Amino acid sequence: MAENMMKAAVFVEPEHVGVREVERPRIEKPTDAIVRVLKACVCGSDLWWFRGISERPHNTLVGHEAIGIIDEVGADVHDMKPGDFVIVPFTHCCGHCEACEKGYDGNCFNMEPGGNAGYQAEYMRATWAGTALIKIPGTPADYTDEQIASLLALSDVMATGYHAAWSSRIEPGDTVVIYGDGAVGLCAVIGAKLLGAGRIIMMSRHEDRAALAREFGATDIVPERGDEAVARIMEMTNGAGADRVLECVGSEQ
Repeated sequence: MAENMMKAAVFVEPEHVGVREVERPRIEKPTDAIVRVLKACVCGSDLWWFRGISERPHNTLVGHEAIGIIDEVGADVHDMKPGDFVIVPFTHCCGHCEACEKGYDGNCFNMEPGGNAGYQAEYMRATWAGTALIKIPGTPADYTDEQIASLLALSDVMATGYHAAWSSRIEPGDTVVIYGDGAVGLCAVIGAKLLGAGRIIMMSRHEDRAALAREFGATDIVPERGDEAVARIMEMTNGAGADRVLECVGSEQ
């Protein structure tokens, strides 16, 4: 394989993702960085286009969650350098627009159309590298495989769950109800605990996920749904209900 080529995952058509040789990315703007990908993962949203539920152009590079080593930086990237171990987040913010300054970097006004793409490849181009990339102390050799996997979760799903908790303005001692025991909901449990919630009620009907929720900080598990769930929570809280409710499903479920 030529030096300017690499292997990358490509969406061919619904139900078909393949690995192809494609041209390696290059610095296109002075705020870019090229990252050598160490680990990438599949997001739940990737399943939408894979299953044909949502539209995606055929023969496009895939993946938006990764960690890696910086290989090259643009002229305007001053806080990152080649060799740095970094998290490459799903969002890639400029850091200075109104949305970024208010903490809503996922709505950055200067986000590049189409966003970063192709994280499931040997190399990827990261835009707004100086503000979007998150430097990890040390090198990959300083971490166990389990720790590396945990760091990878910070590229998207952990940040999503934490942001749900943060956006609800949880205060110390609050009673928080979390709907959805998938990856986002479980990460929201961690977020709620970090923000000081006194009681975390996870709505879950899956024993394995409920066990994880308790491990992460949930104090109660409620398997009921609908009106029965409301009645159960009102009973548990002596009629007070919840201070905060996090909806981490995103569908009519």
